[in-house]
Amino acid sequence: MEPMVMTYKIKPVSMLSQLAPGDVISAEVVVVDHDARDESADSDYWLENVKVKSHSPQAPATGTNAIHMPSAGEKVPDFAFTNQDAKRISLKQFRGKVLLITFIYTRCPFPEFCPRMSSNFAEIYKQLRSDPSLKSAQLLSISFDPEHDTPKVLHDYGFSVTHLHDAALFQRWQFAVAKAADLPKIADFFALTIKPEGGLITHNLSTAVIGPDGKIVKWYHGGDWQVSDLIKDAAGAAPKT
Repeated sequence: MEPMVMTYKIKPVSMLSQLAPGDVISAEVVVVDHDARDESADSDYWLENVKVKSHSPQAPATGTNAIHMPSAGEKVPDFAFTNQDAKRISLKQFRGKVLLITFIYTRCPFPEFCPRMSSNFAEIYKQLRSDPSLKSAQLLSISFDPEHDTPKVLHDYGFSVTHLHDAALFQRWQFAVAKAADLPKIADFFALTIKPEGGLITHNLSTAVIGPDGKIVKWYHGGDWQVSDLIKDAAGAAPKT
């Protein structure tokens, strides 16, 4: 059978904003036949329970210009944030260490988005404590929801995703939020799309490994990377002793 192109509605409609051209999805097809007693009634069909199985390997373009995509060897600007302890931190202070960063917001309801990124980072955190090749590695989860993700919320979120209640967690894995005024520049550099909508935030996924020199080692668009990918990247970028 030759491939076919069919048009479907998606419910809820808000899910459309989570998808990009080239994404692979799974979904349930709902078909409602028309009532034979009502000749004016039409049949209807749509997709629901849509889940992203894999993202497009390339960040989508916007307008006439392609989104900036971080490339290996590119220097990362010294962006600043407020962490879970209400302290101002910046990327420069991680120089000399390997830094793994990902972008989340704590209210994200989509399992394949922020919860998955945090779950993966939680697994990496476990390995940081036992793998000598990762002794210089640090994790940083950056929220793009400054209105809601206060230091206290981030502090509690860190304990929640790791199932730990030990402040020592934050010595290797920090949770931070950007100022609203800084978000456009941060989003532009990391190919992050952010759009508040209906009380939620529509966004894509962006994860990066930054070397001890403050330059990009590897950047991942979407959520298809595996924990083993970042572990390998981090170990390879670690300072040689």
